[in-house]
Amino acid sequence: MSVFSVFAHLVERLADLLAPLCHGSATAAAIVLFTALVRLLVHPLSRAAARGQRARAALQPRIAELRKRHGKDQERFRKALLELHTEEKVSPLSGILPSLLQLPAFFLLYHLFSSTSGNALLDHRLFAAPLGGRWADALAGDGLFGGAGVVYLVLFALVAGVATFNYLRTKKQMAQNPVMAAAGGEEQVPGLGAVGKVMPFLSFLTLVSVAVVPLAAALYVVTSTTWSAVERAALYRQP
Repeated sequence: MSVFSVFAHLVERLADLLAPLCHGSATAAAIVLFTALVRLLVHPLSRAAARGQRARAALQPRIAELRKRHGKDQERFRKALLELHTEEKVSPLSGILPSLLQLPAFFLLYHLFSSTSGNALLDHRLFAAPLGGRWADALAGDGLFGGAGVVYLVLFALVAGVATFNYLRTKKQMAQNPVMAAAGGEEQVPGLGAVGKVMPFLSFLTLVSVAVVPLAAALYVVTSTTWSAVERAALYRQP
């Protein structure tokens, strides 16, 4: 039995449990529940990443001092920076691991609802929208304000709201931390500051994902993105 068959069986069993409550949208609800379970399993790593970020923020004055001391000698600065991280037992990339661990679940959902060969799950829906369909299919069917189109509009509105919340929160954090702002963000390694400047806008790319992937995968993306916003607001709140 392949991993996709096991995964499909798991989704079907969750859907059976939720059917008395969610009726025709039970499979969609099962995907949301599955996503929540994945994020719950990854939560300890997210907490560790939050502790790591606070530790990295505390190192910013010392990093600024190293940058000033070594001037334009990037090689010496990079070596001193790695020595500082080793000494303080802080990883500059610790926040990436929780995101990486979620990718297999997303790709499983994407494959499961993109495969048309003998896939009974494709017949399931979220209200009027088939879980195997895409936004383009909804537009080609009943149009933007048809049954399936409205489902996507609700998802787009939710993602846009979460992305705006993340953007405003990140900008506020940068404004409250002038050391990080002056350094161009969390520039723990050379070049990472440029990534930090782009990060607030990446949440808006979720809108593109929701538009192009199958609805089942879009539900995973929307649920995970919303979870991340709530989780980060709790873990990274100001004391």
